[in-house]
Amino acid sequence: MIFSIFEHILTHISFSIVSIVITIHLMSLLVDRIVELYDSSDKGIITTFFCITGFLISRWISSGHFPLSDLYESLMFLSWSFSIIHIVSKIWNHKNHLSVITAPSAIFTQGFATSGLLTELQQSAILVPALKSQWLMMHVSMMVLSYAALLCGSLLSLALLVITFRKNIEIFGKINHLLIGSSSFGFGEQCMNERNNVLRNTFFLSFRNFHRYQLIHQLDYWSYRVISLGFIFLTIGILSGAVWANEAWGAYWNWDPKETWAFITWTIFAIYLHTRTKKIKKGANSAIVASLGFLIIWICYFGVNLLGIGLHSYGSFTLTSN
Repeated sequence: MIFSIFEHILTHISFSIVSIVITIHLMSLLVDRIVELYDSSDKGIITTFFCITGFLISRWISSGHFPLSDLYESLMFLSWSFSIIHIVSKIWNHKNHLSVITAPSAIFTQGFATSGLLTELQQSAILVPALKSQWLMMHVSMMVLSYAALLCGSLLSLALLVITFRKNIEIFGKINHLLIGSSSFGFGEQCMNERNNVLRNTFFLSFRNFHRYQLIHQLDYWSYRVISLGFIFLTIGILSGAVWANEAWGAYWNWDPKETWAFITWTIFAIYLHTRTKKIKKGANSAIVASLGFLIIWICYFGVNLLGIGLHSYGSFTLTSN
């Protein structure tokens, strides 16, 4: 009872803090960058990390097993993973755009985990026989960490595509305006003024495009590195799961729906990393593959759980102890 109350308090504190962090980011969109606000948002994410860590430890002690046995616990661990990715990225490079991704992702996962849809799973339950293994911590933690990293990297790629698409539209519109203006030039002072206005607009467009180019380069840089890390976690998770499956079910691979979609996810991001080896395929083309991977991850992680079929049905909404 005490552990349940403690977990409830920590969950709501972390959710409230992440909500405040989201508000700070929204405020930063309306005003110039304020160092104090960004420092507060970073401290908020760190506080959220410790709150969720306390929740996971409390859950571990009260249940007697690593807290990754159902959808509710995996969502909380996913939120914890977003927090730790944010902290590590800030330590590695203080100026990056991951905080814009990690904070909303954390509040989304926590919001769903604490909603009424998962009320039955919020109480610790007896561990199902299939999960009573030392491989539980290794396999499931690697898979959830890979989901968090791959989701962050995919969202960065989506942002890259949006900015690139808008940039191309603006460039196309400005070029058309320049061509139309040039074709109407003649002689006289009025025509010279029109020519100067067009050239001045072109200069400002070039300056804005340089800033966008830097932003696109940073998004591409971070998406590639975060996805690479997530791909490593995913590979370790699939391999450890195969070993665990052989011990539990007598076969390394059973083409279970969860296993099938995990293989599809691995294939999509293997293609993404392969396109990165080709210089002509970098940027927007590889970002399209990563954006497709964003949808595949949610099908693998969440969509299969909604069906509640296959050997991994114990991770669905209805958890049974037999």
